[in-house]
Amino acid sequence: MLEYGWDAGVAISRFLDGLKAGKILGVRCNVCGRTVTPPRAFCELDFKPIDAWVELPDTGTINTYSICYITWDMKPLRKPQIPAVIEIDGTTPRAGFLHLIGGVKGSSVESIRKQLRVGMPVRAVWRKPDQREGAITDILHFEPVRGRRR
Repeated sequence: MLEYGWDAGVAISRFLDGLKAGKILGVRCNVCGRTVTPPRAFCELDFKPIDAWVELPDTGTINTYSICYITWDMKPLRKPQIPAVIEIDGTTPRAGFLHLIGGVKGSSVESIRKQLRVGMPVRAVWRKPDQREGAITDILHFEPVRGRRR
C-alpha cells in the first residue's frame, strides 16, 4: 500500500476555510476582470497571479445537470443523484463548479426533468455550523429556488 499526502494550496485552503464559515469565496482577476470560484492562484486567460478575494452569495444557476442511477463506484441507486455544474452568482459565466442538486421530489427521469431546467436558480443548503469541517460537503447540496426567474 502506498501512502501519500495532499496539500490544498493557498487558494483552495482559503476557499475551504470560507466554506467552514458558511461563505463561498472566489477571486477576481485584476487584468481581465474575470471572477471565478473555486479560487485559483493564477488566471488561466492572462497567466497572471490572482489575489483579489471576493465573498460571493450562496445562490447560482444550473449550467448543466445529469440524473445518475449508479454511484461513482458502480453501485445502483434507487433514488438518483443529480450532479450539476452550478454557476455561482457574481462569477463570470461558465466558471461554475460541480455539486449535487437536492430538494427534488420523485426518482423517475420524467419527474425530475419536470422540476429542473438549465438556467434555473438554486441556493446552497449548508450543514449546521457545528458540523462543518472545511470541505465542499459543508454544502449538502443546492436546491431550486421556486418563483425566481432568470
